[in-house]
Amino acid sequence: MRRYVIAGNWKMNMLPNEAIEFMNTLAPMVKDTKNEVIICAPFTDLFYTILSAQQTNIHVGAQNMHWEESGAYTGEVSPNMLKCINTEYVIIGHSERRQYFNETDETVNKKVKAALKHGLKPIVCVGETLEQREAGQTVDLITGQVEKGLAGLTAEDLDNVIIAYEPIWAIGTGKTATNEEANEAIKEIRNKVREEFNTDDITILYGGSCNDKNAKELFSMSDIDGGLVGGASLKAEQFEKIVNFN
Repeated sequence: MRRYVIAGNWKMNMLPNEAIEFMNTLAPMVKDTKNEVIICAPFTDLFYTILSAQQTNIHVGAQNMHWEESGAYTGEVSPNMLKCINTEYVIIGHSERRQYFNETDETVNKKVKAALKHGLKPIVCVGETLEQREAGQTVDLITGQVEKGLAGLTAEDLDNVIIAYEPIWAIGTGKTATNEEANEAIKEIRNKVREEFNTDDITILYGGSCNDKNAKELFSMSDIDGGLVGGASLKAEQFEKIVNFN
């Protein structure tokens, strides 16, 4: 059953005291929503965010993880480390991870499999650059990322997977794909999932300068199931308007 999901990605923002204050402010604002609300916090905020989310309808996710359970991987965090503090979701393959930290479709796939193995729900990000869009490569690129990133999964696994389409040229730039552009790209992703897994039961979000002013129109499109929200998730009053768009 498809559902609306509104996920906030704080990126490298928020100190623990700020995270607690944000959660305490947001919780009463969204308590009556029928949409699923997720906050993806930095590692140092996760424990405090999860504690603050208790007795609320807000779910908490991490922004990254390694695919190994332990080892000599200085600075990394394992899936079991996330799970042991009751983290529920984890963003995998965000474009900033791919761009700045050399993540590939292959490492994304390893992380997705590790997340599912440990009972974490991955939010798998795909998206194209402006150059790739202008060269007409969007469909091939994003469907290829879906195919490689989800390789080896089953249709049942997809019950616990979310895909986020993030045109890289729209992230943090203030530019947004038109409603039609976003919907068409997500429709292509949905078609690819149907081709690979013979199911339509997959939640696909739009990310890329999604905010309180454009959310309602974006989410009203036929194939968009919600948003992965960056900058607009840092202020509770703005994020609440996105969560309660309907």
